[in-house]
Amino acid sequence: MPITPHFASRSRHPRPSLIAHLVAGTLLAPFAASAQQAPAVQEQAKQEAAKPAPAPLQAQPAQPVVAPPAQTPVESTVTVSATRTQNRIDRQSYDVKADPATSNDTVADTLNKVPAVAVDADGNVTLRGRGNVQILVDGKPSAMMQGENRAAAINALPAADLESVEVINNPGAQFGNEGGGGPVINLVMRRERSPGGFAVVNGNVGSEGRYNTSAFGSWTQGRYSVQGALFRRETKNDSSGETRRERIDPATGAIARSSQDSDSVNRGRATGANAGLTYNLGDKDVLGLSANYSQSDNASEFVERYRSTNAAGIVDNQYLRTSQGENRNRNYGLGARLDHKGDAPGENFKMDLRLSGSDGEGGSRATNAYTVRPPSASAPDTRLGRDNETRIADFTGDYELPGEHGVFKMGYKVARNHNVFDNGFFDIDPSTGAERVNTTRTNRFELTDMTYALYGSYQWRVNEKWGVLGGLRAEYADLDMNQVTTGQRASNHYFDAIPSAFVTYGLSDDTTLRLSYAHRIRRPGAGDLNPFVIYRDELNLSSGNPNLQPTDTDSLELGIETKLGKVDTNVRLYMRHESDLINERRILLANDVLLTTRENGGTARSGGIEFNFSGRATQKLMVNVNGNVGYSEQTVLGSANDDKRSATSISGRARVHYQMDPKNSFMLMLNAQGKTLFGQGYREPQRTADLNYRHNLTPALTLTVNINDLFDSQKMEMITETDRLREYSIRRFGGRMAYIGLSYRFGSFGGAGGQRRPMMFGGPGGPGHGGMMGGPGR
Repeated sequence: MPITPHFASRSRHPRPSLIAHLVAGTLLAPFAASAQQAPAVQEQAKQEAAKPAPAPLQAQPAQPVVAPPAQTPVESTVTVSATRTQNRIDRQSYDVKADPATSNDTVADTLNKVPAVAVDADGNVTLRGRGNVQILVDGKPSAMMQGENRAAAINALPAADLESVEVINNPGAQFGNEGGGGPVINLVMRRERSPGGFAVVNGNVGSEGRYNTSAFGSWTQGRYSVQGALFRRETKNDSSGETRRERIDPATGAIARSSQDSDSVNRGRATGANAGLTYNLGDKDVLGLSANYSQSDNASEFVERYRSTNAAGIVDNQYLRTSQGENRNRNYGLGARLDHKGDAPGENFKMDLRLSGSDGEGGSRATNAYTVRPPSASAPDTRLGRDNETRIADFTGDYELPGEHGVFKMGYKVARNHNVFDNGFFDIDPSTGAERVNTTRTNRFELTDMTYALYGSYQWRVNEKWGVLGGLRAEYADLDMNQVTTGQRASNHYFDAIPSAFVTYGLSDDTTLRLSYAHRIRRPGAGDLNPFVIYRDELNLSSGNPNLQPTDTDSLELGIETKLGKVDTNVRLYMRHESDLINERRILLANDVLLTTRENGGTARSGGIEFNFSGRATQKLMVNVNGNVGYSEQTVLGSANDDKRSATSISGRARVHYQMDPKNSFMLMLNAQGKTLFGQGYREPQRTADLNYRHNLTPALTLTVNINDLFDSQKMEMITETDRLREYSIRRFGGRMAYIGLSYRFGSFGGAGGQRRPMMFGGPGGPGHGGMMGGPGR
């Protein structure tokens, strides 16, 4: 069923927008360690390393003073020593190294433990129940975190490579809108700053052939520091699904029904490495270089049983489909950074160039065995091939100058994002095996996005209690679309002036109030804009929409960070309004074929309260409880009267850690995700639980046992309701998985200059290392 694609050129007029922040760092190997320039620097590192580490996944205590005076630099970028960080005015940072499951978890697993963040089984990331989350790596966009690449990357990268996770609900002027334009999650990769050498090796073996290994090492001496990491992971994921669909004739009300049941098995293998070098060129300049590479290979088997009846109850389509697929994704990146320290106290200028790419290739072959074959059926044997690529070049500069009452920052960005989607569909002759290109289902689409941006911000320390941060970002984007198959081209141009503002007030030494506002622009990505129809299977098609306009988002947040007795407390009230919302729209075509496309679908409002409580119940028992009570309302796509759908969602997590004795500890993680709205329906609540046991065999060697999905409860239920379509679908996943592993640390952690900081969860024998909770986050 060919559908003719079309383009429309348009230009977007200037309007108020938001800002975005480019926290510079290194792509997958942050260059946080620097040189031993003087004995005083080494001694500072020793003293800092001896301090106790923060609790895992717990935001650092609030600091009421938000901007230091001119004599105190905000960040040191030349003599890189171990300095502590805390929650900054525009973000929350969560330490993840001390989590005892880190040696086994993926980045997706860790994100599922961060307050208000959720990752489903398909790798889709939401924050406070909303999608459109921009994921950065050390403050920079990366090809592996865009589009369909993201799910494969976060499900393969080891959590052991993470230093911390920064959640930025209202991004400031330094953050760009490309690659998402919504709230930002910044993955701060692992750093080791202590002089000397350090390394950690992790290995875990799971059920049904699953295993993973990872290693991290660093060496700092004289003017240079080097570090790197390796990982390898093999997985097996099973799932089963059911879909019940009712197709309603709008004229007569007659109902035709269909059922679809499926089972799938996916085996994956991922391998990767990253490396970084930092070198002090002199007293004022530091040079950093980085490189990373990762590859994931997946083989899948899929069986589907389908049956459809017309309004009279007569079977008009019935078949058994079997398919096998193989896919390979490669991600790589190179980075270079130069930091220059100015003559004024705290004055810094940083230039950062990042090149990253992602290649995906593969496909699947399917065979349909028809019991009842409809007239519109395709060839019984077909093959689908894909060859997609993403290339990103990102060049930024950031200047910072502390003054008598605050800190002035400004910067620039030039970026090029190039995407190619190349999909081929072939009909196979059952007798000869010869392949014939199906021209109605084969296409190539290219999109080039050029971004130019300037930003400025000022962080003003009004007095000892009040602090203010205001910023403005000017951003110009030029999109060039090329539907190669049909020879159609179009271009879009966007210009936005994007403000943001943050205010803090220190009520006391341990209590801070925070108020923030941000306006964000979500520009549609390559997958959203590609108008050509892609056949997922005979009954499910997808296409983009080249006429999409950007989504505008206004977000307001008020929070308090304090201590209630011994309990660290963080409570935030938030409101969000979105217009020209980019949503999925599902259109029922003939013969029970469902087309999923994109559309600007009215408005959405959401709000709620987010909370995080953490403290010791007893000397041995530590409890962390966080959650979100939210209300959301949005326009129902396809409704004639702009009807609204609303939902109240309660989501929460409980993390209970019991230190039985110095060598043995247990941790139970409970996770509940509330009801979530989408364009024409909603997703039902879901619940999971994980269990971890850790035993310190020696000060350097640790045994861990991890059980994921303890109660075999992971599933995904989706309900769609329109005037022409009612659909219920459920997917159940592989269920309970167990891993047993060892983590070994060696190097200078026991010697002079490299004393490790003890960890809140489990003492010094844990799999991570004590270190900074968050990076400088430029």
